[in-house]
Amino acid sequence: MAKHYVILDTETTGTNEEDRVIQLGYMVLGAKQPEVHNEFFSCEVPIKFGAMEVHGITQEMIDGKPSIKESIAYKRLQELNTNENYMIIHNAPFDLDMLAKEGFNTKMKVIDTLRVAKHIYKDEEAHRLQYFRYKMGLYKDEQKEANELGIEVKAHDAIGDVLILKLFLSKLRQSVQKIFPNDNPVDKMVDLTNTPILIDKFRFGKYKGKTLREVAHEDAGYLRWMLSSMENLDADMRYSLQSVLEN
Repeated sequence: MAKHYVILDTETTGTNEEDRVIQLGYMVLGAKQPEVHNEFFSCEVPIKFGAMEVHGITQEMIDGKPSIKESIAYKRLQELNTNENYMIIHNAPFDLDMLAKEGFNTKMKVIDTLRVAKHIYKDEEAHRLQYFRYKMGLYKDEQKEANELGIEVKAHDAIGDVLILKLFLSKLRQSVQKIFPNDNPVDKMVDLTNTPILIDKFRFGKYKGKTLREVAHEDAGYLRWMLSSMENLDADMRYSLQSVLEN
């Protein structure tokens, strides 16, 4: 059976525990022709105004739409949900957590392009998809790609972001192949998704701009305090602090 590559994005009513998916956009690669799905859904949770500000989806746009589980897009995603296939998302935990609330738990191999980008492009000032859209000049190619696929390009729209992610994935794959020439680049991206990220510099706090190693020499007690006192410390930062303190 041919492998399928599902490039996916969602838009939601907000980012809190009670929030739900109101748009699901994804593209399926691996066959002769890409398969494109883009649907809006009704739900019982009102769209927060902060979310509307980001994605532009209003209550009127989803009133009367089917629920996500009734949609063609959701049912097709369930059909694709095998461990032979790959799911590609930028910031995968958010979308996967949201889909889990709708009863979808992925069996696919996951590539989180945000995490892979943090491994590969360590010195970039940001790793957001829209940042790379402009930094890599993806916007120059997106309209041609959109016309071929019948997709409208809009920032922070699920299917529009999927198109940009497809273009970014191609660049990211090339970079991975260059750095790891002896590895299959797709499987290496899966591996990097599950590998802790070693953070080099502080981007916040009183030591902003300094390397973790510099602070470990100057004020190791501060790093130990972070580990013991900051309960919500990012897992990658925790790993990085432990690494510099041990070495």
